Amino acid sequence: MLSDDDVREILRLIDESDLDELRIETEGFSLHVLRGSAAPSAGGGIRNAAGVVARHDPDISTGAGGLAIEAPMLGTFYRAQAPGAQPFVEVGARVEPDTIVCLIEVMKMMNSVPARRSGTIVEVCAENGALVEYGQTLFRVEPDE
Repeated sequence: MLSDDDVREILRLIDESDLDELRIETEGFSLHVLRGSAAPSAGGGIRNAAGVVARHDPDISTGAGGLAIEAPMLGTFYRAQAPGAQPFVEVGARVEPDTIVCLIEVMKMMNSVPARRSGTIVEVCAENGALVEYGQTLFRVEPDE
């Protein structure tokens, strides 16, 4: 398992390099970065604005206390648009599939994370400003019936 410092160092090296493509795979972790006009390699995936490719579409998984909204990528989790601003959602907030619940920063790019489900936020599972891993639970949602 990579530590927060390991991930920060990887992101710093990627940002400062002139590599067109980088792939890092360890047990339970996979990162694939494409930059510029680099063609995607085999395996497909979803590419965000920063070029980070996730191996499969992030899903909402079932767990104790509702459905989990998972991190679709590795990066820094932010609950609000800017420091001091109101969080996108709080416990008790009603969300729709397209409701933005947070931002994840990757390589100085802000990526919006939608709820992807209708329901009510019952738990905030990640700490504002913390590094989150791909697939980590960010929020729990009690779905509409």
